[in-house]
Amino acid sequence: MTGPRAGHLAMLLFSLLVAGSFALGSLAANEITSSALNAVRFWIATLIIGAAAFATGGVTRAAFDAPWRYIGLAVFFTTYFVLMFEGLKTAPPVSAAAVFTLTPILTAGFAWLLLRQVLTPRMAFALLIGALGAVWVIFRADVAAILRFEVGPGEMVYFWGCAAHAVYTPLVRKLNRGETAVVFSFGVLLAGSGLLTVWGWGDLVATDWMALPGIVWITILYTAVFASAATFVLLQFATLRLPSSKVMAYTYLTPSWVIVWELALGGTPPPALVLAGLLLTVTALVLLLRDE
Repeated sequence: MTGPRAGHLAMLLFSLLVAGSFALGSLAANEITSSALNAVRFWIATLIIGAAAFATGGVTRAAFDAPWRYIGLAVFFTTYFVLMFEGLKTAPPVSAAAVFTLTPILTAGFAWLLLRQVLTPRMAFALLIGALGAVWVIFRADVAAILRFEVGPGEMVYFWGCAAHAVYTPLVRKLNRGETAVVFSFGVLLAGSGLLTVWGWGDLVATDWMALPGIVWITILYTAVFASAATFVLLQFATLRLPSSKVMAYTYLTPSWVIVWELALGGTPPPALVLAGLLLTVTALVLLLRDE
């Protein structure tokens, strides 16, 4: 398999694994506080990525110069995940995944502010198409709700998390001083684990861990191993083989994959009108995958 094809296959798997965190997260979100769940999954992911960082010999004293960079990035990174699970308490997984597809257009805005990166007209058009599809799904194909801007509380909470993620992405490029991706991610995860432990200490102590239903532990392990460590490896693999615009395009597959997850877990498909919005997000994917 050629380099680009391997990159595309990696991103297909990436989008599938990310979608699983929405489907499973919605089942576990009301069984445990967001801060407690994320503190545990962050420590597990930190151990996995940390082991990889030390195994590759990239952890040096210089890598941890200016540790404020990791702490600052961790604030945005942890905010995203905490608000994601808060949003999933009330937002349907497909709607939450649709909110997630707004991240590329938000990232483009922050990338211009922080890095002065400019979009090509075709990319801007594709992002607009994807955003329209996301709005259609978020409002559940209800034109009257769109006109009244009746967005659900869970979707609104998660939107602010996506905004934090959109700031995080260009900040990584701005604050990186030559550290490898594994080492830099280890620093952010370690800082994030510490922040979540301090922030959620009360919830961590108050949680009756032995009484938690199995779905919570499945979600914690899945999000730590597959939706964190594995997706990180796949993302790094793909970025070495594909342009960043094509890597970003796979975000638009997430809502469709969530439907597959939902059906596999015994859920019901969304209404036909909602599927029209998903088709728009897939159209955005196709536009972004085309060569300039």
